[in-house]
Amino acid sequence: MKSVSDAGIFRAGPKSRALFLKEQEHLAPGLQSFALFSQIAVKSGRGAWLRDEDDREYLDFLAGIGVASLGYSHPEYVRVLSEQLSRVTVGSFTSARRASWVNRLVSVTPKGLDRVMLYSSGAEAVEAAVRLAKSRTKKFEVIGFWGAFHGKTGGILGVLGESFKHELGPLMPGLYLSPYPDAYRCPLKAQGEHDCAAHCLEFLRDLVRRSTTGAVCAVIVEPIQGTAGNVIPAAGFLRGLRELTRELGCMLISDEMITGFGRTGAMWGCDHEGVVPDIMTIGKGMAGGFPVAGVVSTTEISASKPWADPSGSSSSYGGNPFASAACDATLSIIMKENLVENSRRVGEALLKRLAALQDRFPWVGRVQGRGLMIGVDLVSDRKTRRPLPGAITRDLFDEALRRGLISMCYNPNIRINPPLVITLEEAMRGADIFEEALAAVAERHGG
Repeated sequence: MKSVSDAGIFRAGPKSRALFLKEQEHLAPGLQSFALFSQIAVKSGRGAWLRDEDDREYLDFLAGIGVASLGYSHPEYVRVLSEQLSRVTVGSFTSARRASWVNRLVSVTPKGLDRVMLYSSGAEAVEAAVRLAKSRTKKFEVIGFWGAFHGKTGGILGVLGESFKHELGPLMPGLYLSPYPDAYRCPLKAQGEHDCAAHCLEFLRDLVRRSTTGAVCAVIVEPIQGTAGNVIPAAGFLRGLRELTRELGCMLISDEMITGFGRTGAMWGCDHEGVVPDIMTIGKGMAGGFPVAGVVSTTEISASKPWADPSGSSSSYGGNPFASAACDATLSIIMKENLVENSRRVGEALLKRLAALQDRFPWVGRVQGRGLMIGVDLVSDRKTRRPLPGAITRDLFDEALRRGLISMCYNPNIRINPPLVITLEEAMRGADIFEEALAAVAERHGG
Protein backbone atom coordinates (compact mmCIF):
# COMPACT_ATOMS: atom_id res chain seq x y z
CA MET A 1 0.00 0.00 0.00
CA LYS A 2 1.31 3.46 -0.85
CA SER A 3 0.75 5.86 2.03
CA VAL A 4 1.14 9.58 2.61
CA SER A 5 4.18 10.42 4.66
CA ASP A 6 3.18 13.91 5.82
CA ALA A 7 2.02 14.00 9.44
CA GLY A 8 -1.28 15.64 10.30
CA ILE A 9 -3.66 16.89 7.62
CA PHE A 10 -4.34 14.57 4.70
CA ARG A 11 -3.41 15.92 1.28
CA ALA A 12 -4.71 14.36 -1.89
CA GLY A 13 -2.04 13.47 -4.41
CA PRO A 14 -1.25 15.87 -7.29
CA LYS A 15 -3.19 13.94 -9.92
CA SER A 16 -6.25 13.58 -7.69
CA ARG A 17 -6.20 17.21 -6.67
CA ALA A 18 -5.76 18.46 -10.23
CA LEU A 19 -8.74 16.42 -11.38
CA PHE A 20 -10.79 17.51 -8.36
CA LEU A 21 -10.10 21.19 -9.09
CA LYS A 22 -10.88 20.75 -12.79
CA GLU A 23 -14.25 19.23 -11.88
CA GLN A 24 -14.96 21.97 -9.33
CA GLU A 25 -14.79 24.61 -12.06
CA HIS A 26 -18.30 23.66 -13.16
CA LEU A 27 -19.71 21.11 -10.71
CA ALA A 28 -22.39 22.62 -8.49
CA PRO A 29 -21.79 22.75 -4.73
CA GLY A 30 -23.32 20.17 -2.41
CA LEU A 31 -21.25 17.00 -2.86
CA GLN A 32 -21.10 14.57 0.06
CA SER A 33 -18.69 15.69 2.75
CA PHE A 34 -16.24 12.81 2.42
CA ALA A 35 -15.71 13.60 -1.27
CA LEU A 36 -15.18 17.31 -0.61
CA PHE A 37 -12.94 16.81 2.41
CA SER A 38 -10.69 14.17 0.83
CA GLN A 39 -10.45 15.58 -2.73
CA ILE A 40 -9.61 12.05 -3.86
CA ALA A 41 -10.15 11.18 -7.53
CA VAL A 42 -10.87 7.45 -7.71
CA LYS A 43 -9.35 5.51 -10.59
CA SER A 44 -10.30 1.91 -9.81
CA GLY A 45 -11.30 -0.53 -7.13
CA ARG A 46 -11.32 -4.22 -6.35
CA GLY A 47 -13.07 -5.96 -3.49
CA ALA A 48 -13.02 -3.69 -0.44
CA TRP A 49 -10.17 -1.54 -1.81
CA LEU A 50 -10.09 1.69 -3.83
CA ARG A 51 -7.19 3.16 -5.78
CA ASP A 52 -6.89 6.86 -6.60
CA GLU A 53 -5.30 8.60 -9.58
CA ASP A 54 -1.99 8.77 -7.71
CA ASP A 55 -2.03 4.99 -7.15
CA ARG A 56 -2.67 5.29 -3.43
CA GLU A 57 -4.79 2.46 -2.06
CA TYR A 58 -7.49 2.77 0.58
CA LEU A 59 -9.44 0.18 2.54
CA ASP A 60 -13.08 1.20 2.23
CA PHE A 61 -15.18 1.35 5.41
CA LEU A 62 -17.77 3.46 3.58
CA ALA A 63 -18.97 1.53 0.50
CA GLY A 64 -20.60 4.66 -0.90
CA ILE A 65 -22.71 4.77 2.31
CA GLY A 66 -23.80 1.16 1.98
CA VAL A 67 -24.17 1.18 -1.80
CA ALA A 68 -21.19 -0.94 -2.86
CA SER A 69 -22.45 -4.16 -1.30
CA LEU A 70 -20.27 -6.26 -3.62
CA GLY A 71 -17.31 -3.93 -3.29
CA TYR A 72 -15.66 -3.04 -6.57
CA SER A 73 -15.15 -4.89 -9.88
CA HIS A 74 -16.73 -8.15 -8.78
CA PRO A 75 -16.07 -10.36 -11.83
CA GLU A 76 -19.57 -11.85 -12.04
CA TYR A 77 -21.19 -8.43 -11.68
CA VAL A 78 -18.92 -7.01 -14.39
CA ARG A 79 -19.70 -9.94 -16.69
CA VAL A 80 -23.49 -9.66 -16.33
CA LEU A 81 -23.60 -5.89 -16.80
CA SER A 82 -21.19 -5.96 -19.76
CA GLU A 83 -23.35 -8.58 -21.43
CA GLN A 84 -26.54 -6.58 -20.80
CA LEU A 85 -24.93 -3.36 -22.03
CA SER A 86 -24.28 -4.97 -25.41
CA ARG A 87 -27.95 -5.96 -25.77
CA VAL A 88 -30.47 -3.40 -24.48
CA THR A 89 -30.44 -0.98 -21.57
CA VAL A 90 -33.63 1.09 -21.50
CA GLY A 91 -37.38 0.71 -21.56
CA SER A 92 -40.22 -0.67 -19.45
CA PHE A 93 -40.83 -3.79 -21.52
CA THR A 94 -40.40 -7.15 -19.82
CA SER A 95 -36.82 -8.41 -19.82
CA ALA A 96 -35.35 -11.77 -18.86
CA ARG A 97 -33.27 -10.15 -16.12
CA ARG A 98 -36.23 -8.33 -14.55
CA ALA A 99 -38.33 -11.49 -14.59
CA SER A 100 -35.46 -13.38 -12.99
CA TRP A 101 -34.83 -10.74 -10.36
CA VAL A 102 -38.38 -10.17 -9.12
CA ASN A 103 -38.80 -13.90 -8.63
CA ARG A 104 -35.45 -14.16 -6.87
CA LEU A 105 -36.33 -11.18 -4.69
CA VAL A 106 -39.64 -12.52 -3.40
CA SER A 107 -37.89 -15.72 -2.37
CA VAL A 108 -36.10 -13.71 0.36
CA THR A 109 -38.59 -10.98 1.29
CA PRO A 110 -40.58 -11.10 4.55
CA LYS A 111 -43.64 -13.34 4.33
CA GLY A 112 -46.38 -11.96 2.10
CA LEU A 113 -44.35 -9.14 0.54
CA ASP A 114 -44.48 -10.43 -3.02
CA ARG A 115 -44.89 -7.39 -5.30
CA VAL A 116 -42.20 -4.92 -6.30
CA MET A 117 -42.00 -1.73 -8.38
CA LEU A 118 -38.67 -0.20 -9.34
CA TYR A 119 -37.43 3.41 -9.35
CA SER A 120 -34.21 5.29 -9.91
CA SER A 121 -33.57 6.81 -6.48
CA GLY A 122 -34.33 6.21 -2.84
CA ALA A 123 -36.37 9.38 -2.41
CA GLU A 124 -38.46 8.50 -5.47
CA ALA A 125 -39.21 5.08 -3.99
CA VAL A 126 -40.12 6.53 -0.59
CA GLU A 127 -42.52 8.99 -2.20
CA ALA A 128 -44.03 6.11 -4.19
CA ALA A 129 -44.45 4.14 -0.95
CA VAL A 130 -46.32 7.06 0.58
CA ARG A 131 -48.56 7.28 -2.49
CA LEU A 132 -49.27 3.57 -2.12
CA ALA A 133 -50.18 4.05 1.55
CA LYS A 134 -52.54 6.87 0.60
CA SER A 135 -54.10 4.74 -2.14
CA ARG A 136 -54.62 1.84 0.28
CA THR A 137 -55.96 3.73 3.31
CA LYS A 138 -57.58 6.76 1.63
CA LYS A 139 -55.89 8.83 4.33
CA PHE A 140 -53.14 11.39 3.88
CA GLU A 141 -51.00 12.03 6.98
CA VAL A 142 -47.52 10.53 7.50
CA ILE A 143 -45.45 10.20 10.65
CA GLY A 144 -41.67 9.86 10.73
CA PHE A 145 -39.05 10.07 13.48
CA TRP A 146 -36.45 12.40 14.90
CA GLY A 147 -33.06 11.65 13.37
CA ALA A 148 -34.57 10.04 10.28
CA PHE A 149 -33.41 10.36 6.70
CA HIS A 150 -35.49 9.25 3.70
CA GLY A 151 -34.22 11.43 0.85
CA LYS A 152 -34.35 15.13 -0.01
CA THR A 153 -37.38 15.59 -2.29
CA GLY A 154 -40.20 17.97 -1.37
CA GLY A 155 -42.79 15.33 -0.55
CA ILE A 156 -40.72 13.83 2.26
CA LEU A 157 -38.65 16.73 3.61
CA GLY A 158 -41.15 17.06 6.43
CA VAL A 159 -40.36 13.59 7.77
CA LEU A 160 -36.61 14.16 7.91
CA GLY A 161 -35.57 14.41 11.50
CA GLU A 162 -32.56 16.68 11.16
CA SER A 163 -31.37 19.91 9.53
CA PHE A 164 -31.73 18.87 5.87
CA LYS A 165 -35.09 20.65 5.74
CA HIS A 166 -33.94 23.91 7.34
CA GLU A 167 -34.58 27.01 5.22
CA LEU A 168 -36.55 24.92 2.69
CA GLY A 169 -40.06 25.64 3.93
CA PRO A 170 -42.94 25.72 3.75
CA LEU A 171 -43.15 21.96 4.02
CA MET A 172 -45.91 19.76 2.69
CA PRO A 173 -48.77 19.62 5.23
CA GLY A 174 -49.76 16.44 7.03
CA LEU A 175 -46.22 15.33 7.94
CA TYR A 176 -45.26 14.79 11.58
CA LEU A 177 -42.24 13.68 13.61
CA SER A 178 -42.03 11.60 16.77
CA PRO A 179 -39.01 10.68 18.98
CA TYR A 180 -36.89 7.70 17.92
CA PRO A 181 -35.87 5.54 20.89
CA ASP A 182 -32.10 5.94 20.94
CA ALA A 183 -31.50 4.39 24.37
CA TYR A 184 -28.00 5.94 24.65
CA ARG A 185 -29.48 9.42 24.38
CA CYS A 186 -33.17 8.77 24.97
CA PRO A 187 -35.00 11.87 23.70
CA LEU A 188 -37.57 11.48 26.49
CA LYS A 189 -34.90 11.00 29.18
CA ALA A 190 -36.10 7.50 30.00
CA GLN A 191 -33.74 5.09 31.73
CA GLY A 192 -33.05 1.75 30.04
CA GLU A 193 -34.09 0.33 26.69
CA HIS A 194 -37.51 -0.93 27.74
CA ASP A 195 -38.56 2.42 29.23
CA CYS A 196 -37.20 4.36 26.26
CA ALA A 197 -39.13 2.21 23.78
CA ALA A 198 -42.32 2.39 25.87
CA HIS A 199 -42.11 6.17 26.34
CA CYS A 200 -41.53 6.79 22.64
CA LEU A 201 -44.48 4.60 21.68
CA GLU A 202 -46.70 6.43 24.16
CA PHE A 203 -45.52 9.78 22.81
CA LEU A 204 -46.48 8.61 19.31
CA ARG A 205 -49.98 7.72 20.53
CA ASP A 206 -50.32 11.19 22.04
CA LEU A 207 -49.01 12.82 18.87
CA VAL A 208 -51.65 11.07 16.77
CA ARG A 209 -54.36 12.10 19.20
CA ARG A 210 -53.28 15.71 19.74
CA SER A 211 -51.52 16.81 16.54
CA THR A 212 -52.99 14.94 13.55
CA THR A 213 -56.48 15.05 12.07
CA GLY A 214 -56.81 11.32 12.65
CA ALA A 215 -56.07 10.54 9.01
CA VAL A 216 -52.66 8.84 9.32
CA CYS A 217 -51.95 6.70 6.26
CA ALA A 218 -48.44 5.58 7.22
CA VAL A 219 -45.68 5.55 9.78
CA ILE A 220 -42.26 5.33 8.15
CA VAL A 221 -39.28 4.06 10.13
CA GLU A 222 -35.69 2.95 9.59
CA PRO A 223 -35.02 -0.34 11.43
CA ILE A 224 -31.61 1.20 12.16
CA GLN A 225 -31.17 4.93 11.60
CA GLY A 226 -28.23 5.40 9.26
CA THR A 227 -27.67 9.15 8.95
CA ALA A 228 -28.13 9.60 12.71
CA GLY A 229 -25.08 7.38 13.29
CA ASN A 230 -26.20 3.77 12.72
CA VAL A 231 -28.50 3.93 15.73
CA ILE A 232 -30.32 0.75 16.76
CA PRO A 233 -33.74 1.48 18.32
CA ALA A 234 -34.43 0.32 21.86
CA ALA A 235 -35.42 -3.35 22.01
CA GLY A 236 -39.10 -3.99 21.45
CA PHE A 237 -39.80 -0.69 19.71
CA LEU A 238 -40.33 -2.09 16.22
CA ARG A 239 -42.68 -4.79 17.52
CA GLY A 240 -44.61 -2.17 19.47
CA LEU A 241 -44.74 0.06 16.43
CA ARG A 242 -46.12 -2.81 14.34
CA GLU A 243 -48.95 -3.26 16.88
CA LEU A 244 -49.63 0.48 17.06
CA THR A 245 -49.92 0.92 13.30
CA ARG A 246 -52.46 -1.88 13.22
CA GLU A 247 -54.44 -0.08 15.94
CA LEU A 248 -54.33 3.11 13.89
CA GLY A 249 -55.35 1.35 10.68
CA CYS A 250 -52.33 2.69 8.82
CA MET A 251 -49.42 1.24 6.87
CA LEU A 252 -46.06 0.51 8.47
CA ILE A 253 -43.33 1.43 5.98
CA SER A 254 -39.92 -0.02 6.78
CA ASP A 255 -37.26 2.03 5.00
CA GLU A 256 -34.66 -0.66 4.22
CA MET A 257 -32.57 1.46 1.86
CA ILE A 258 -29.46 0.93 3.97
CA THR A 259 -30.47 -2.00 6.15
CA GLY A 260 -31.61 -4.30 3.33
CA PHE A 261 -29.80 -7.06 1.45
CA GLY A 262 -27.65 -8.35 4.29
CA ARG A 263 -26.18 -5.12 5.59
CA THR A 264 -27.21 -5.90 9.21
CA GLY A 265 -26.29 -9.59 9.18
CA ALA A 266 -29.87 -10.50 8.30
CA MET A 267 -31.48 -10.07 4.91
CA TRP A 268 -33.65 -7.20 6.24
CA GLY A 269 -33.33 -4.88 9.19
CA CYS A 270 -36.87 -5.65 10.35
CA ASP A 271 -35.95 -9.35 10.60
CA HIS A 272 -34.11 -8.72 13.87
CA GLU A 273 -37.41 -8.19 15.68
CA GLY A 274 -39.47 -10.53 13.52
CA VAL A 275 -41.53 -7.63 12.18
CA VAL A 276 -43.25 -7.85 8.79
CA PRO A 277 -44.12 -4.34 7.53
CA ASP A 278 -46.92 -3.51 5.10
CA ILE A 279 -44.50 -1.81 2.72
CA MET A 280 -40.70 -1.82 2.36
CA THR A 281 -38.53 0.60 0.47
CA ILE A 282 -35.29 -0.89 -0.85
CA GLY A 283 -32.21 0.43 -2.62
CA LYS A 284 -28.51 1.27 -2.18
CA GLY A 285 -26.84 -2.15 -1.90
CA MET A 286 -29.51 -3.95 -3.93
CA ALA A 287 -27.76 -3.29 -7.25
CA GLY A 288 -24.11 -3.15 -6.26
CA GLY A 289 -23.87 0.56 -7.01
CA PHE A 290 -26.25 1.00 -9.93
CA PRO A 291 -28.82 3.75 -9.12
CA VAL A 292 -32.02 1.79 -8.59
CA ALA A 293 -34.53 1.55 -5.73
CA GLY A 294 -37.86 -0.12 -5.16
CA VAL A 295 -41.11 -0.50 -3.24
CA VAL A 296 -42.13 -3.94 -2.01
CA SER A 297 -45.56 -4.81 -0.64
CA THR A 298 -48.28 -7.46 -0.68
CA THR A 299 -50.43 -8.39 -3.65
CA GLU A 300 -53.49 -6.98 -1.92
CA ILE A 301 -51.97 -3.65 -0.93
CA SER A 302 -50.25 -3.19 -4.30
CA ALA A 303 -53.59 -3.53 -6.07
CA SER A 304 -54.82 -0.29 -4.45
CA LYS A 305 -55.82 2.43 -6.89
CA PRO A 306 -54.85 4.95 -8.12
CA TRP A 307 -51.34 3.56 -7.39
CA ALA A 308 -52.22 0.39 -9.32
CA ASP A 309 -53.64 2.14 -12.38
CA PRO A 310 -51.59 1.83 -15.60
CA SER A 311 -48.67 4.30 -15.22
CA GLY A 312 -49.89 5.06 -11.70
CA SER A 313 -46.75 3.81 -9.99
CA SER A 314 -44.24 3.60 -12.81
CA SER A 315 -40.92 5.33 -13.45
CA SER A 316 -39.23 5.95 -16.81
CA TYR A 317 -35.86 4.68 -15.58
CA GLY A 318 -37.00 2.21 -12.94
CA GLY A 319 -36.71 -1.46 -13.82
CA ASN A 320 -35.02 -0.97 -17.19
CA PRO A 321 -33.04 -3.98 -18.47
CA PHE A 322 -29.69 -2.59 -17.33
CA ALA A 323 -30.94 -1.78 -13.82
CA SER A 324 -32.62 -5.18 -13.62
CA ALA A 325 -29.40 -6.91 -14.63
CA ALA A 326 -27.55 -5.07 -11.85
CA CYS A 327 -30.22 -6.07 -9.31
CA ASP A 328 -30.31 -9.69 -10.45
CA ALA A 329 -26.53 -10.08 -10.50
CA THR A 330 -26.15 -8.49 -7.07
CA LEU A 331 -28.78 -10.57 -5.30
CA SER A 332 -27.54 -13.73 -7.01
CA ILE A 333 -24.00 -13.05 -5.77
CA ILE A 334 -25.19 -12.15 -2.26
CA MET A 335 -27.00 -15.47 -2.03
CA LYS A 336 -24.36 -17.59 -3.80
CA GLU A 337 -21.46 -16.23 -1.77
CA ASN A 338 -23.40 -16.22 1.50
CA LEU A 339 -22.68 -12.55 2.06
CA VAL A 340 -25.47 -12.13 4.61
CA GLU A 341 -23.67 -14.60 6.87
CA ASN A 342 -20.33 -12.92 6.08
CA SER A 343 -21.85 -9.63 7.17
CA ARG A 344 -23.02 -11.18 10.44
CA ARG A 345 -19.76 -13.00 11.17
CA VAL A 346 -17.29 -10.26 10.20
CA GLY A 347 -19.51 -7.56 11.66
CA GLU A 348 -19.68 -9.35 15.00
CA ALA A 349 -15.88 -9.58 15.18
CA LEU A 350 -15.42 -5.96 14.04
CA LEU A 351 -17.94 -4.73 16.62
CA LYS A 352 -16.07 -6.56 19.39
CA ARG A 353 -12.74 -5.16 18.19
CA LEU A 354 -14.06 -1.58 18.11
CA ALA A 355 -15.78 -1.92 21.50
CA ALA A 356 -12.40 -2.82 22.99
CA LEU A 357 -11.24 0.73 22.16
CA GLN A 358 -13.37 1.97 25.06
CA ASP A 359 -10.71 0.62 27.43
CA ARG A 360 -8.01 2.74 25.82
CA PHE A 361 -9.76 5.94 24.77
CA PRO A 362 -12.10 7.94 27.06
CA TRP A 363 -13.44 9.55 23.87
CA VAL A 364 -15.05 6.30 22.74
CA GLY A 365 -18.59 6.24 24.09
CA ARG A 366 -21.19 3.88 22.70
CA VAL A 367 -20.19 1.24 20.18
CA GLN A 368 -23.15 -0.61 18.67
CA GLY A 369 -24.14 -2.30 15.46
CA ARG A 370 -25.60 -5.20 13.59
CA GLY A 371 -23.69 -6.94 10.86
CA LEU A 372 -21.61 -4.50 8.84
CA MET A 373 -23.61 -1.50 10.00
CA ILE A 374 -21.73 -0.20 13.03
CA GLY A 375 -21.88 3.10 14.89
CA VAL A 376 -19.22 4.57 17.19
CA ASP A 377 -20.08 7.62 19.30
CA LEU A 378 -17.13 9.85 20.17
CA VAL A 379 -17.78 11.95 23.27
CA SER A 380 -15.97 14.65 25.21
CA ASP A 381 -17.28 13.19 28.45
CA ARG A 382 -18.82 9.76 28.98
CA LYS A 383 -21.10 11.02 31.76
CA THR A 384 -22.68 13.89 29.85
CA ARG A 385 -22.25 12.08 26.50
CA ARG A 386 -21.54 15.43 24.89
CA PRO A 387 -20.32 14.82 21.31
CA LEU A 388 -16.65 15.34 20.53
CA PRO A 389 -16.06 18.68 18.72
CA GLY A 390 -16.12 18.57 14.94
CA ALA A 391 -12.60 19.96 14.61
CA ILE A 392 -11.22 16.87 16.33
CA THR A 393 -13.30 14.39 14.33
CA ARG A 394 -12.34 16.11 11.08
CA ASP A 395 -8.72 15.64 12.13
CA LEU A 396 -9.51 11.95 12.70
CA PHE A 397 -10.93 11.67 9.18
CA ASP A 398 -7.73 13.10 7.72
CA GLU A 399 -5.54 10.90 9.89
CA ALA A 400 -7.42 7.75 8.86
CA LEU A 401 -7.17 8.71 5.18
CA ARG A 402 -3.48 9.44 5.56
CA ARG A 403 -3.03 5.88 6.81
CA GLY A 404 -5.14 4.35 4.03
CA LEU A 405 -8.66 4.06 5.51
CA ILE A 406 -11.79 5.67 4.08
CA SER A 407 -14.37 6.07 6.85
CA MET A 408 -17.20 8.42 7.82
CA CYS A 409 -15.38 9.58 10.95
CA TYR A 410 -15.52 13.33 10.35
CA ASN A 411 -18.58 13.55 12.64
CA PRO A 412 -18.74 12.39 16.28
CA ASN A 413 -21.37 9.82 15.24
CA ILE A 414 -19.12 7.55 13.19
CA ARG A 415 -20.73 5.23 10.64
CA ILE A 416 -18.90 2.10 9.53
CA ASN A 417 -20.42 0.35 6.50
CA PRO A 418 -17.80 -1.64 4.56
CA PRO A 419 -18.67 -3.72 1.49
CA LEU A 420 -20.31 -7.04 2.34
CA VAL A 421 -17.42 -8.86 0.64
CA ILE A 422 -14.86 -7.59 3.16
CA THR A 423 -12.85 -10.37 4.77
CA LEU A 424 -12.24 -10.77 8.48
CA GLU A 425 -8.56 -9.97 7.95
CA GLU A 426 -9.38 -6.78 6.06
CA ALA A 427 -11.88 -5.71 8.71
CA MET A 428 -9.31 -6.20 11.46
CA ARG A 429 -6.76 -4.26 9.40
CA GLY A 430 -9.25 -1.40 9.11
CA ALA A 431 -9.83 -1.47 12.87
CA ASP A 432 -6.07 -1.34 13.44
CA ILE A 433 -5.77 1.72 11.20
CA PHE A 434 -8.70 3.38 12.95
CA GLU A 435 -7.07 2.78 16.34
CA GLU A 436 -3.74 4.16 15.11
CA ALA A 437 -5.49 7.26 13.74
CA LEU A 438 -7.44 7.74 16.96
CA ALA A 439 -4.24 7.45 19.01
CA ALA A 440 -2.48 10.05 16.86
CA VAL A 441 -5.38 12.49 17.14
CA ALA A 442 -5.76 11.87 20.89
CA GLU A 443 -2.09 12.70 21.39
CA ARG A 444 -2.50 15.98 19.50
CA HIS A 445 -5.70 17.01 21.28
CA GLY A 446 -5.08 15.64 24.76
CA GLY A 447 -7.56 12.75 24.55
